[in-house]
Amino acid sequence: MLPRNCKRWTLSAAAILLSASVLHAALPTSPEVSGPTSFTGQLLIAAPALRGTAFKRTVILVAQHNRAGALGIVINRPLDERSIAGLLEAFGADASGVKNTVRIFLGGPVNPAVAFVVHSADYHLADTLDIDGRVALTVAPDVLRDMGLGKGPNKSLVAFGCAGWGPSQLDAEVGRGDWYIVPEDPALVFDDDRAKLWIDAMARHKPTQ
Repeated sequence: MLPRNCKRWTLSAAAILLSASVLHAALPTSPEVSGPTSFTGQLLIAAPALRGTAFKRTVILVAQHNRAGALGIVINRPLDERSIAGLLEAFGADASGVKNTVRIFLGGPVNPAVAFVVHSADYHLADTLDIDGRVALTVAPDVLRDMGLGKGPNKSLVAFGCAGWGPSQLDAEVGRGDWYIVPEDPALVFDDDRAKLWIDAMARHKPTQ
């Protein structure tokens, strides 16, 4: 995993509000994939071979994958509940009128202070990355504020940190059998019991004969 695939954002009172250019600077930009297939919009399921690693039984949504590398968000490592207002205040953002709490996830080991929101594609800001027409990715805090004001996406998952791969690295790991691939499904991304997600995703995997 290479840190250069994620821009460093610090969750602090002095944090700068993020722009579209910042989000896209955090992602690989070449339109050419590094191998025969792009895994953008797919779910990576950690194979049993990864049981002794930090990725044991993880499920990762691949947000982007191309010749420059790949970036994904782990979607089954919940941490705790946090108030949206408290998160916005930590970013130095306006929290007036904001209500409710959100469940926080550990999105990966690379730069865990990076705040991403994986969400349904009904919501879109200037810096939103459309992953596959059903699921999208936006950097906090603007989307968090909208969520706290009741005008955010219908479905969402807030994650700190990401998983990143350098050129051809993800292809090699998949080829080695470290990860199984299944199509992204919003029901798995947002609704499935996190404690059962790895098992449920694994059940959809069809081994190559």
